Amino acid sequence: MPQWMRKQLQRAFFGKDVRQIRLLNSCWFLYLEKQSSPPQQ
Repeated sequence: MPQWMRKQLQRAFFGKDVRQIRLLNSCWFLYLEKQSSPPQQ
């Protein structure tokens, strides 16, 4: 996970910002999904 994303997640957790946590979480899983799928031609 990139350092900037870790910092944002930490900030969201410490601030108990549920909306931000969910947004970052979905972005991270979307990124992982795109990385693991074969390239589309």
